[in-house]
Amino acid sequence: MLFFRDERLSDLIGFDYAKWHGRDAAAHLVGELNGILAGAEPDETPIVSIIMDGENAWEHYPYNGFYFFEDFYGLLAEQTGVTTTTYADILSRKTEPPPSVLPRIQAGSWVFGTLSTWIGEADKNRAWDLLCAAKQAYDTVMASGRLDENRRAIAEAQLAVCESSDWFWWFGDYNPAEAVSSFDRLFRRNLANLYRLLDLPAPVQLATSISRGAGAGTGLSGTMRRATEGV
Repeated sequence: MLFFRDERLSDLIGFDYAKWHGRDAAAHLVGELNGILAGAEPDETPIVSIIMDGENAWEHYPYNGFYFFEDFYGLLAEQTGVTTTTYADILSRKTEPPPSVLPRIQAGSWVFGTLSTWIGEADKNRAWDLLCAAKQAYDTVMASGRLDENRRAIAEAQLAVCESSDWFWWFGDYNPAEAVSSFDRLFRRNLANLYRLLDLPAPVQLATSISRGAGAGTGLSGTMRRATEGV
């Protein structure tokens, strides 16, 4: 079963409600949820997925969203038709929502509806090339059997570091230069450390910056972008 993010409500929390008074924002969100319930068919139980970009929204709220949360959950507790739940709880119920057939589904993400945040620009592609080369070196060494079990585990953990996080999100000319520089340096350092753990010399390309960013940035640049921004 697939659950789809409610883009409009999620983006209201991520980008707009931080500028509102906490109780006004909470009341508006609860009103939107009740509106969805009121518009449902008599035998339908709507599932509204509010999916956020991690912790990034709350730094823009007063007191990290404390008042918004207090008012929102307080108002939810007063509702009779709207309740919170989890996907695990929904899937554990004996009566699941009726299945629907999707004629097609697009590969992409909640940002722009594409994968362009992570790949496609020259800086991002160069970073992927460096990671792919490191992964190929890792596979070769692992296949050779020359590392003992402990060293293999350490190298595997380091590869996971190189493949994790939003390294590629930060590479590009739209993010603040200072943040790009930090992520650039950390990414290359982690790749170099992987080569060290594999007893291989790090490629000279890792000594050169991948991306420089574009200055101070504006608004929520870097941490979050709307799905339709720039389209």
